[in-house]
Amino acid sequence: MFEITDTQKIGVGLAGFGIAFLFLGVLLLFDKGLLAIGNLLFICGLGCVIGPRRTFSFFFQRHKIKGSASFLGGIIIVLMGWPLVGMLVETYGFIVLFSGFLPVAVNFLRRVPILGTFLNMPGINRIMVFLAGDSNRTTV
Repeated sequence: MFEITDTQKIGVGLAGFGIAFLFLGVLLLFDKGLLAIGNLLFICGLGCVIGPRRTFSFFFQRHKIKGSASFLGGIIIVLMGWPLVGMLVETYGFIVLFSGFLPVAVNFLRRVPILGTFLNMPGINRIMVFLAGDSNRTTV
């Protein structure tokens, strides 16, 4: 197995709080304060989990520059006080950045006991196939 450092544990906590603040910010009708705190915590948590150098190299790869510009631009728009527009731009950037990871994540969630049963229901399964593609192709 591999060992998780204290910095990575703190990073997971920061990223988790960031996602929670983002969720609350959207739930409370795009509260700009919660969204700004959530964005900052998420980015700091990501930097602690994978390290500053790897975070920087992830966001600034040549083929990911469009998604990175949208994601970071959306964060700046949220910080400037336009939460709805910023979150739309940020969501587009997030989808472009993590689109390669999405099939793996969806297929993992399909194997979770209770959640997998829900995701394999007829109507939802069609959406999951659209998002993840062929489940046999992306298994690890």
